Amino acid sequence: MDQIIYAGKHLLTYSVAKHFHASWEFIYCTGGNGRLGFDSFVLPYTDGDIVIIPPYVSHINTSEEGFTNIHLNMPDPNFTVKKPMLFHDDENRMIRAAFTGSFLQFSAERGRQTPLLAAYGHLIVCHLSKLLETPVYSEIVEEIVSAILNNYPNSDFALNEYLRGLPFSYDYIRKLFKKEVGVTPHRYLNELRMQVAAQYLANSRLGSRNVAEISRLCGFHEPLYFSRMFKKKYGVSPSAYSDAAENQETLDSENIKIML
Repeated sequence: MDQIIYAGKHLLTYSVAKHFHASWEFIYCTGGNGRLGFDSFVLPYTDGDIVIIPPYVSHINTSEEGFTNIHLNMPDPNFTVKKPMLFHDDENRMIRAAFTGSFLQFSAERGRQTPLLAAYGHLIVCHLSKLLETPVYSEIVEEIVSAILNNYPNSDFALNEYLRGLPFSYDYIRKLFKKEVGVTPHRYLNELRMQVAAQYLANSRLGSRNVAEISRLCGFHEPLYFSRMFKKKYGVSPSAYSDAAENQETLDSENIKIML
């Protein structure tokens, strides 16, 4: 059931074009960082993170600094998630060891499915299932994260008003959120909007959308303000970022693999 049917590796890569797989994809970031963009949300990841993507879910992978990873595919893992999810490996990097072993075994067997590959797949699924039992955030922080993910495209979303309407003190919520997530709720919202904008701009298939439309899709009232914020974060204008991403996609086309 947890048989690995493909194992690959990305060396230093900056973008992988939008695609999907007919099987489950398991991605382990072995270095650098980046963002996996889906139709309605973004998952930022870094070294030691694992992302699970169900079949037929379109996604794009981009990074300014570059990333390396090991990626596996399983047709029918014994897993309960129904949407893309991110996990963090422990300090001993036990899951990384299983991904590395899977890749080496798959390469040695030249793609032939073996009992050992199934054992590696089962080990990885067991590790991730165990992590799934442990909540990433407290209940109130999970609620705030969910509200931001559901409302970031809405430029009228009043985060302050939402936070003050919760049955906790505003300062307590802000401190708790920063402790668990690493940034304040407002910073999280702004970073999410910027990351989604970068995903739109990096996807050449969305080239018909102008900067004003992208700014609106990401929750900004004013395209000019959006452009200033984008340049402050990424160092270039939105249009220049889009052009650079399209050029990089062409250079990295040999890294694109679509599992049918």
